[in-house]
Amino acid sequence: MKTKAFQRIYTEITSITKATCQVCAEGVRYGELAWVGNRPAQVISVVGEQVTLQVFSGTEGISSRSEVVFSGKAPMLKVDDLLAGRFLNAYGEPIDGGPELVGESRLIKGSAVNPVKRAKPSTLLATGIAGIDLNNTLVTGQKIPFFADPDQPYNQVLAVVAMRAEADKIILGGMGLSNDDYLFFKNTFSQAGVLDKIVSFINTAQDPPLERLLIPDMACTAAEYFANNKQQHVLVLLTDMTLFADALAIVANKMDQIPSKDAMPGSLYSELASIYEKSVQFVHGGSITIMAVTTLNDGDITHAIPDNTGYITEGQLFLKHDTDIGKVIVDPFRSLSRLKQNVIGKKTREDHPQVMNALIRLYADAMDAKTKRDNGFDLNEYDRKCLSFSKEYAMKLLAVDINISIDEMLDTGWYLFEKYFEKYEVGIKEELIDKYWVSTETKQEVEHQM
Repeated sequence: MKTKAFQRIYTEITSITKATCQVCAEGVRYGELAWVGNRPAQVISVVGEQVTLQVFSGTEGISSRSEVVFSGKAPMLKVDDLLAGRFLNAYGEPIDGGPELVGESRLIKGSAVNPVKRAKPSTLLATGIAGIDLNNTLVTGQKIPFFADPDQPYNQVLAVVAMRAEADKIILGGMGLSNDDYLFFKNTFSQAGVLDKIVSFINTAQDPPLERLLIPDMACTAAEYFANNKQQHVLVLLTDMTLFADALAIVANKMDQIPSKDAMPGSLYSELASIYEKSVQFVHGGSITIMAVTTLNDGDITHAIPDNTGYITEGQLFLKHDTDIGKVIVDPFRSLSRLKQNVIGKKTREDHPQVMNALIRLYADAMDAKTKRDNGFDLNEYDRKCLSFSKEYAMKLLAVDINISIDEMLDTGWYLFEKYFEKYEVGIKEELIDKYWVSTETKQEVEHQM
């Protein structure tokens, strides 16, 4: 750190905890960056002249006589079209060996978009993953979490979304990533040739945990530049919000704040909302869509982190390991996109709503049949058909490794109906059956002849 003329420098720290310290200072603003003993820190409380700073790397080795230097500004990110393809740390500094950033410096953690600049989210955002696009269709400007157990391949799923999503720019915010996951993202994007539309902000497990608090705001600031200034569709992928919340709890605990539910700080809801509410469909056409992983503790959806997240977001996506097919699927029962009605059957094919509903209903019947079988009850012919159907449905339409267009998903649905059921059993309008049942059947006959 190089000190500059007229910087405010203090050398009398009044209080030190494991993550924070206090100093008496004048003219300091909330959120301002500082250095404590040459370590980066940020102002998190200003009461009169009593200033509290969180030291990102911890306060071990800092004494009451350590030098405190205030920068006079909050964290900034330089935005420019050349951001695309870069890997940056929590301070917006390159970690990819490339040149320093150029462009306009913008404050991170700005306020949410004025409602008069917002439009109704109504533009389809296809991800290429059938379990999302068919059953839980996303729209631009939506905010939705990915709930997953820690041992599930959620980062691999995010990488697939980043490569397949129909978005102009992808902003990845990685918090507490293992080095393997970091290299996985980097190598995957490079090999797929999609680096030119991806900006990555990375905090690894070896980096100070408190630096994770800067990652979502850095990601949203970059997203706002491309969505608002360049009128582009931007998809923000954040992983893992549980580690972000843990960093919030570290700061709160070191400040002796009284914890709320599950040892989380009382500010958890507002901190999460300040991130998710950056999602927007602009009137001028640009958009920010946020998809964020929240890992669950033993599948506990009632924990404060997923519980608060559910109040803020517009649905949720659940990953589940399907033992029948040995793959991870998007759970059709627990997943929900509350905005899908804005696009299915309108921006997608007319049969989308009815095919989606029929497939899930038949899958539910299969789960009932499986319960009957496991409990020793006899199965009827319909039960057996449902069980056979469910395995192929999970394999061809729910597994996270399925990469097909929405029309292909719908055609696959009709193929499964014809293969396992009679027309009256699928519960779809007669005019749609007349239009698609025959056409799909003919298509399958042609495919078998090839």
